[in-house]
Amino acid sequence: MYIVRVALDIPLPTLFDYTLDEVATPGQRVIVPFGHRQLLGVILECVATTNISSERIKAVIQVLNDSAPLSAELLKLLCFCSDYYHYPVGQTVLSALPTRLRSDKPLTVKPNLHYRLTEQGHVLEMADFPKRKSVAIKIIAKLKEHACTLSQLKFLSATASSQLQWLQQEGLVERFEAIPSVVHEEKSRLENAHQLNAEQQQTVDSIIKTKGYGCFLLHGITGSGKTEVYVHLMDHIMQRGGQVLLLVPEINLTPQLENYFRSRFADVTLVSMHSGLSENQRLKNWQLAQSGAAQIVLGTRLSIFAELPGLALIIVDEEHDSSYKQQDGLRYSARDVAIFRASQCRVPIVLGSATPSLESYQNARTGRYRMLRLTGRAQADARLPAVGCININQSVMHEGISEKLLRAVEQRIARGEQSLLFINRRGYAPVLMCTECGWLSDCRHCAGKMVLHLQENRLRCHHCGDQLRVPAACPDCGHAGLHPLGSGTQRVESILQQRFPDARILRVDRDSTRNKRAWQEMREQIHANDVDILVGTQMLAKGHDFPALTLVGVLNPDSALYSGDFRAAEKLFAQLMQVAGRAGRSDKPGEVWIQTAFPDHPLFRCLQNHDFEGWAEAQLNERRMAGFPPFVFQAMLRAEGMVEAEVYAYLHQARLAAIELNQGVEIFGVVPAVLARRANHVRAQLLIQAATRKGLQQFMRAWKPVLDKLSTKKIRCSLDIDPIEF
Repeated sequence: MYIVRVALDIPLPTLFDYTLDEVATPGQRVIVPFGHRQLLGVILECVATTNISSERIKAVIQVLNDSAPLSAELLKLLCFCSDYYHYPVGQTVLSALPTRLRSDKPLTVKPNLHYRLTEQGHVLEMADFPKRKSVAIKIIAKLKEHACTLSQLKFLSATASSQLQWLQQEGLVERFEAIPSVVHEEKSRLENAHQLNAEQQQTVDSIIKTKGYGCFLLHGITGSGKTEVYVHLMDHIMQRGGQVLLLVPEINLTPQLENYFRSRFADVTLVSMHSGLSENQRLKNWQLAQSGAAQIVLGTRLSIFAELPGLALIIVDEEHDSSYKQQDGLRYSARDVAIFRASQCRVPIVLGSATPSLESYQNARTGRYRMLRLTGRAQADARLPAVGCININQSVMHEGISEKLLRAVEQRIARGEQSLLFINRRGYAPVLMCTECGWLSDCRHCAGKMVLHLQENRLRCHHCGDQLRVPAACPDCGHAGLHPLGSGTQRVESILQQRFPDARILRVDRDSTRNKRAWQEMREQIHANDVDILVGTQMLAKGHDFPALTLVGVLNPDSALYSGDFRAAEKLFAQLMQVAGRAGRSDKPGEVWIQTAFPDHPLFRCLQNHDFEGWAEAQLNERRMAGFPPFVFQAMLRAEGMVEAEVYAYLHQARLAAIELNQGVEIFGVVPAVLARRANHVRAQLLIQAATRKGLQQFMRAWKPVLDKLSTKKIRCSLDIDPIEF
């Protein structure tokens, strides 16, 4: 009889012992009894003895052999995350797996079906093909390059499925099951090779010369060709049979990068991992990575936990982006976990950004990371855009847009160029107000306001999701004069339609891209220059290359300048530099206008000079004097509940317990969260700060058991190590 220690998806910081009548391997999935239920778990240890009496210990019901066990390396990574972020080990391990691997139902993976041209399809003369079959023509052209899956062909058109059926009936296309294999051929896979400039080549050479672990901060201005550097690094790794993990911050960046890398590596197995995939697709991609067949894994933050037996390089694109931080459950930073994983696997890691996080920048300054710079745009005749400020206190304004900016847009329309008006607020207006009594559209369940969405005639809370029809009159005094305050993307779009009735205007925000293929179709419109004016949020701020875009106008950025969050200015600078970088990426000069009431603010001065280094130095000096990260290390205890007194009583007890431990950390007072009430739950928090990471972790290991004893079912609490939101 053997004894195994199993991780279960329950909120307890321990493993559970079971007996097994066969030899098991750590990483195997098992079904075990737990109370009156059966749960799926993962074996983490096989031990000889247990402290539990033999009559109390239960037997494993079933060992699941329908998928390969998790590797020792991945289990070590997950245990590190559980320990560092102080989250139950079972929930950490199970949350990292695809949904299908967390189920006790047998796995049934659909065959890996691809489409390819038949012999008749290869010899087909395209000139003789009916022009009305434009989608079929695109499919044939794509399949002439290489075989594709249905999902890849759907990027060409939403009607790809029906067109494929017709092509099969005509005998031009056939379907087959592709069985990927691990490729170790030492040959160049790179297609359409671009000649690297001197800075790019030096960067690639520096990284590929690294033996073992090395962390590189690739600080490249927008348009400097960081992606091309990634391509050449990938090519080098794959020629040696290695696997590459590329992390991107947001799901909307994955399709275009996936298509780009497929065009550059036609004979390489590339898989993506993100929440937009079906459960079956995510499982299949996970298993392709686990087997070593997938040479490139492209994904959002959760893909840092993908099984990669041949991992030889990790790339974190836009490393500064806050999307890498998980904000519920296991509150990990994918960037930080990636650095630990690279160290664990003794492989290089590249952190790429035009505006590195101040934590990474400070690590590069002190020599912990190696700084690599790309100071010029990759396209020889492309230049950084000219950045200017428009003082809104001294300008003629039209419902939030200055006359100067509107004239600049008009000039671009006349020249056949594109403009982008950036406002990081969706909806029509942030709030609706009664001009008679001052009533505001407060949310019934939150401490925030309900945003006016005029096209849907709705007031919608962006925090809890509650929505109401727009009232015909003030709910308090009955006055009919309800007036929208401020602007969102819908209002800006409306103003532009009035000013430029013949212009082709496209709004890009979470509302307009809700449908599955909407963003893909919008991107095609932009690249085809079928759009004159773009109105968008941060979805358009990074990672996109629109050659015809020459003007960027930034509306209403000032609120971050007087925010209570010490990171607000850093986030604003990064956001504005990223969105400014969308302009003038081709041979046409770019121009950026920022509307502000504070044109002489140091942040805008640094933006005008494209001076990230000067801005970063000033911010780091301020943080050093104020005692903020990266010069200290923080943990946040958050609590929420229905009754305010119970929430604050729990946090005050936790604070007293922290003080009694007397471990040399700084313990702040209990304060309300920035959004003090959300979905009828009162929210408050307690901040802990230490001079060293080691000191903070020692304190947390002593404090966490006390917190577990204090917790009650009435209070939802969470620990956030290295928080980025307050």
